[in-house]
Amino acid sequence: MRRQSTTAYRHLAADPVLDGLIASFGRPDPFDWAERDFPSSTNFEAMALHIVGQQISIAAALTIFARVTAAVGGAVTPESLLALADNDLRACGLSRAKAAYLHDLAQRQVDGAIDLEHMDDVDDATALTGLTAVHGVGLWSAQMFLIHQLERPDILPAGDVGIRRAIQNAWHLTNIPSVEETRRRATAWAPYRTCAAALLWASLRNHTALHPTVRP
Repeated sequence: MRRQSTTAYRHLAADPVLDGLIASFGRPDPFDWAERDFPSSTNFEAMALHIVGQQISIAAALTIFARVTAAVGGAVTPESLLALADNDLRACGLSRAKAAYLHDLAQRQVDGAIDLEHMDDVDDATALTGLTAVHGVGLWSAQMFLIHQLERPDILPAGDVGIRRAIQNAWHLTNIPSVEETRRRATAWAPYRTCAAALLWASLRNHTALHPTVRP
């Protein structure tokens, strides 16, 4: 557990409902995904994997990404992806749309429209704007990149159905909250909304056995 996460959960515990979730589900580290499942990735590889993983499980995404890695000869780079035709990527298990999205990401990196490897000093809003300009990269995927790869501490994907269901369960709401209601509720959790998201996902997995790859 990083010291930042310890401080974050101390802050979140001021909310009595979140304090109860912490007591029940612990203090999940929101930044362990890349270290556990994808430890040696570049930022470009990680964003490519997020695209591959849209609407499918992490296990399926890792399997398909391994095929892509083999097809490009061992290193997924902008240049190696652009050297593959759409049909080559589809043979790895990608849809036509995802193949096009990967090529758009690679082309933007080559052209300098985005620089995934040097985003540490880019603020959250600017990073999200740049990422969502890539074809096929919506706000959810961009937010996952900021959480998992850039380890940004104050990202709450309010459009994520899993987070909204977790809030409904924890606060015993009659209906699932809207995206805007979720954002309003999360205002008090700043500047540690990433840990709040991790906690809510953890509570949902225990409550429904769902994974936070649930999409709106």
